[in-house]
Amino acid sequence: MMTLRLMRFGAKSKPSYRIVVVDSKKPRETRAKDYIGSYNPLKEPPDISIDLEKAKFWLDKGAKPSPTVKSLIKKVSKTSKLSNLQDSKS
Repeated sequence: MMTLRLMRFGAKSKPSYRIVVVDSKKPRETRAKDYIGSYNPLKEPPDISIDLEKAKFWLDKGAKPSPTVKSLIKKVSKTSKLSNLQDSKS
């Protein structure tokens, strides 16, 4: 089964993450099938970038997101909907 989850990068005490698609039975630092975004919690506000089309593709194929990735996707989809609404009002 495939999973959408975070892969940690960065120096000690300065984490940054990639949002990746991996086999659920593999360890955290394994080779990813696909990279769909990144997350930097140290910036204010946190920097979240996710390719929603790739995420939807993998979710439709049956991949399950981790709880953290699920919340990040919700945040990004809300902001993209808001920006789409603001663009249409202009």
